[in-house]
Amino acid sequence: MDPFLATASVVLGLALGSFLNVCIYRLPRGMSVLNPRWSACPNCKQPIAFYDNVPVLSWLLLRGRCRKCKAPISPRYLLIEVLTAALFLACSWQFGMTLATLKYWTLAFLLLGLIFTDAETKLLPDKMTLTGLGLGIVFSLFVPVNDLAAQFLPVSLPVSSDISSRLLSLADSLLGAAVGASFIYGAGAIYLRARGIEGMGFGDVKLMAMIGSFLGVKLTVFTIFAASIAGSIFGVSTILMVWVKRTRRFVERRHLTLHDARQRAWHSAQTMYRHYEMPFGVFLGSMAMLAFFFGKQFLDWYWRLL
Repeated sequence: MDPFLATASVVLGLALGSFLNVCIYRLPRGMSVLNPRWSACPNCKQPIAFYDNVPVLSWLLLRGRCRKCKAPISPRYLLIEVLTAALFLACSWQFGMTLATLKYWTLAFLLLGLIFTDAETKLLPDKMTLTGLGLGIVFSLFVPVNDLAAQFLPVSLPVSSDISSRLLSLADSLLGAAVGASFIYGAGAIYLRARGIEGMGFGDVKLMAMIGSFLGVKLTVFTIFAASIAGSIFGVSTILMVWVKRTRRFVERRHLTLHDARQRAWHSAQTMYRHYEMPFGVFLGSMAMLAFFFGKQFLDWYWRLL
């Protein structure tokens, strides 16, 4: 890998990771990410000096505390900066000095921001999802998606080959966005009819439209199924953990028999999970990252097995 590209990727990732922290904090609160231009301590609201706003280094030197009020600053700020730099470096490693790297830098930036925003606030801001949808469609004109439309319509359009390939890539992007959004919307509608409560929000629908515009249909479907599996594992694990903890609590504090404690704890865990709002965007975003790095290799391996 070119040393200049590697260095540029890390530096740019750290800088944009710092800006991404601003987006994660401000967008769910309806605040502008550009005004005020300075960052402030979440506790004392005092502006943070430029020398205390150096990615990674400032957090480490200040030991994760505000210089003025000494209140702890979440390690999430450090984690976001490191993850953004690592993802940018990984994109450069995989795609080289091409427009594809810029495309996947953009997608990684958006997905990382949406994952952490959804995890913290259960919100997926339109300013990220809809902006990402538009960027994914634009990128398809310059970085070929090469998905279903390109396979099933290897057409000789009455235009030049370059224009026809761009139009096919655009069709792949639009089809991916439509399939991703429709699948999540349909699943949410079925869940609502079956359970009487909302299972998917429109934020998830817009997120999958964004992912589909970048990845095309095949990797979008891969993302949805992988996220469903990951979410199911998380859900089952959560129920079992709550069941075990509450069983122990009922035995120790209420002196119930183990059998009675297990029954009451199981009912309690089910009730808790029924009302728990799972941030499904976390799983969709994480699996989308997995998809653009390894999805094609996985699908090729899977089809060879069949």
